[in-house]
Amino acid sequence: MLYAEIEISSFLKARRAALDPADLGLPGGVNRRRVRGLRREEVAQLAGISVDYYTRIEQGRAPAISDSVLDAIARALRLSGGEVTYLRNIAVPRRPGADCAAGAAPGRTVRPEIRQVLDAMGATVPAMVVGRGLDILAWNTLGARIAFDLEALAPDRRNTALLVFLDPAARALHPDWEAKAEEVVGNLRADSGRHPDDPRICEVVNELLAHSPDFRRIWETQSVHECLRGTKRILHPRVGELDVTFESFRLSTDPDQALVTYTAPRGSETERRIRELGALTDPVLTA
Repeated sequence: MLYAEIEISSFLKARRAALDPADLGLPGGVNRRRVRGLRREEVAQLAGISVDYYTRIEQGRAPAISDSVLDAIARALRLSGGEVTYLRNIAVPRRPGADCAAGAAPGRTVRPEIRQVLDAMGATVPAMVVGRGLDILAWNTLGARIAFDLEALAPDRRNTALLVFLDPAARALHPDWEAKAEEVVGNLRADSGRHPDDPRICEVVNELLAHSPDFRRIWETQSVHECLRGTKRILHPRVGELDVTFESFRLSTDPDQALVTYTAPRGSETERRIRELGALTDPVLTA
């Protein structure tokens, strides 16, 4: 079974298990349900397709699924916008090894113009560029200090998911760690849906599955929620609590990269502390 076939099977099973038949107006039936959620035949009924066809789709045995059928299944399972996109991505037939060309490292080179933008924001705005698999590819001075000391890390450890789940400092750094962990998994799963055969994404996911029970627990829920903006608290060991707003901007010429910025209201205590952070000359954290 290919990765995408495994994923569509796990994803559809998890999504139908998450639904309550009573909420959809379906009868409980004479016999007790052996599993939670909807049965395959109920999803097929709601989607207006045959049980056999839905079964083949869920088992990864249905090539070239039409958009109309995917939309019908999405409506039947009450999928969110991000989940619909993920389903479309993993349902598209792919040439084996399409993301695994020899020597290819797609989307890992940050253009000089983007590095200039990072440097221009460096005095007041922490910023970084994040690529496939949540690898951190470039940053400015404040971006390197807002959390971990990125420059002290080996290149293959400069990865948001690896840091959040495997670095011992992460839970103290993120007081709302569970929410942060769910955000990271949602983003990583969305990325894996776009590039299911990407070697780096597979490497990161496999390492986390092997070494982090918390990652495994959240990953197995099959939740897909790509979080590109929001607020977060960072309990910085040197300057104290930071309440920041983050924004992720997909780069039009490098769609596998996102420029991530962290800002605070003008005149706020967090803005003052970010300026204080920028004035530090010694390493902030060692991971």
